[in-house]
Amino acid sequence: MARRERMRELFSAAVGYVRKNPDEIVNVAVNAAGLRFGVPLAALRYFAEKAQGKKLPKDIELGTSPPALRLSGTVNAMGTSLRATAALRIDRVSLAPDSLKVAVRLNDVKLAVVGESESPVATLVKSGALDLSNVGNLVKFIPKRPAAIVEASGDKVVVDLMQVPQIAQNRRLRKALEVITPLVGIRAIETDDDHVYVALRATPSGLRRAIGALRRA
Repeated sequence: MARRERMRELFSAAVGYVRKNPDEIVNVAVNAAGLRFGVPLAALRYFAEKAQGKKLPKDIELGTSPPALRLSGTVNAMGTSLRATAALRIDRVSLAPDSLKVAVRLNDVKLAVVGESESPVATLVKSGALDLSNVGNLVKFIPKRPAAIVEASGDKVVVDLMQVPQIAQNRRLRKALEVITPLVGIRAIETDDDHVYVALRATPSGLRRAIGALRRA
């Protein structure tokens, strides 16, 4: 029942958005013709507001700094509340049946301690000793960093979602990737003032591979 209620709420929110922004339908049709699909920033804000979890950032705010997405949120770092902001740009997306790599560039990164704290993390942030202009260099030396982070250098961090066991062990996802990835790739992800756009790349020459994967599935 809870899932049905969430779906009803999501549908109602989508209908309300289209009513307030009727030109969105035209934009969808025009972009689809060029294999480009836009996600309204309002939709991302809606999902960010509904997201719940102990390890998820709180009070998430989303904006754009084209072609980057600007994010801010409150995170817990070793018992210390920090307000983090950054401009995130998707540099490259590489899809394959055995890998889901996303390369991101993080710029204009800022950290601020929330409230009063004298913890080691708070002291380090307040001192300004962290070089936040090259977040990748910091991530590279994090002890026991998540396995999904396969590369980090300068302002770039590369994440391979297939290194997450729950994703890697999803047989339906892997079979879907075997069918889809020979035909379609992601050319770019960028923003304007109100949307995040995903531009696709079609590869008709991969049709035979896709059909073979579909038959095996």
